[in-house]
Amino acid sequence: MNLRIVHEEVGSNKYIIKLIGEVDAYTAPDLREELIPLVEKGGDLITMDLSETEYMDSTGLGIIIAGLKAAKKSGSTLVVGKMTPRVERLFKITGLLDVLNNNNEAKEGKC
Repeated sequence: MNLRIVHEEVGSNKYIIKLIGEVDAYTAPDLREELIPLVEKGGDLITMDLSETEYMDSTGLGIIIAGLKAAKKSGSTLVVGKMTPRVERLFKITGLLDVLNNNNEAKEGKC
């Protein structure tokens, strides 16, 4: 299976990146190529929609972590949501869901 990445601007400095398919060692470079330059622009809100992501391996998780770090460094915000149960389980097992929840709460002023 391949990965299709839908990148949409939804407002001033607001973007949605929807991942459709599988994120693995083969497709992760495409995600990196799309995500990292976007978060490095600075001052943007980027939301990743994983509602149609059927599979993700550690390579995909690494890209998301790199995106979070690049966003923090540049002043952008990366939010990940709408996960399939399979992907959400992976995020829970690795502890990344807690990191993302803390990131989302900080963005919303809850921290």
